[in-house]
Amino acid sequence: MVRVRMADVAARAGVSTATVSMVLNGVNSTRISPQTQQRVREAAEAVGYKPNSVARSLRTQQTRMVGLISDTIASTPFAGRMLAGANDVAREQGHLVVLVDTERDAEAERQALHALNGQQVDAVIYACMWHRVVEVPPGLPEDAVLLDCAPAGGGRAAVVPDERAGGRVAVRELVAAGHRRIAFLDAEERFELVASRLRYEGYLEVLAEAGIEPDPALHVRAEPVAGGGRDAARRLLDLPERPTAMFCFNDRMAMGAYAAAHHCGLSVPRDLSIVGYDDQQLVAAELDPPLTTIALPHYEMGRWAMEVALGLRQADPEVPHLMPCPLIRRASVSPPPTQFGD
Repeated sequence: MVRVRMADVAARAGVSTATVSMVLNGVNSTRISPQTQQRVREAAEAVGYKPNSVARSLRTQQTRMVGLISDTIASTPFAGRMLAGANDVAREQGHLVVLVDTERDAEAERQALHALNGQQVDAVIYACMWHRVVEVPPGLPEDAVLLDCAPAGGGRAAVVPDERAGGRVAVRELVAAGHRRIAFLDAEERFELVASRLRYEGYLEVLAEAGIEPDPALHVRAEPVAGGGRDAARRLLDLPERPTAMFCFNDRMAMGAYAAAHHCGLSVPRDLSIVGYDDQQLVAAELDPPLTTIALPHYEMGRWAMEVALGLRQADPEVPHLMPCPLIRRASVSPPPTQFGD
């Protein structure tokens, strides 16, 4: 098989090999007209020219690879949209993503960083499955970008969901529908979830702005799964004055709240309005009725992290970028019943 050379492209396009090199290697030169650049690209495609990636990396000092180290994100469909966002930007810029899933093993993480540094990848992204504060591992490059996590000591570009604002949006949706007895089904403190504190702060802020006195009995904690949500909701529905609405820490707890409501003979949303958080695939939209929820912006965070890693946008290393969490309005919210038992 005869290897097509850069000289073959130059001959077909009627330009020098230097011009072909600058065009195909993305060198910004005002001396080459857009028409000539297009002619070179068309000639390269016509003759089947494929750049030698090793030679190009030696010339440009770029490997066109980005390392993405994660904890359990790669094996978790729930957060797969982060990978999609990062990969889309990388592909648009002609880069390949090298993904390493460490399962939160410190030794696997150390080996991954050593291997990526040895390969001289152009950039590194350090990602987590859920929003948390992390100790930056030794060996992580200074210009690495943190995705869905924030460094304990600051000093790194990072992107996380705006959890507090998402909590405000969720509770405002319930207040706007006329609810005053609004419960918050929260995750147990033993899980040490950053999102739990921030979403609760958003809940309290909206109650304050609406002139609603928080009732400690309406803040209940449970394991952040469907069973935990069911048990927490049952406790709330057994109160002498039950809530007319529930804001749930996540969609799985909301699913449990649906089950508790049905067990008590209540209809969602006629008797009880429910708002979740996450917009989890195969959960939120599949409930009956479909769940109004707050979406975690996984795809947008993945894109942002890769854009910063590749120098396409700037980031403040001292303050994590807060990505908006939009409301996904479905059918689980309505005005409260005029009286209990209606």
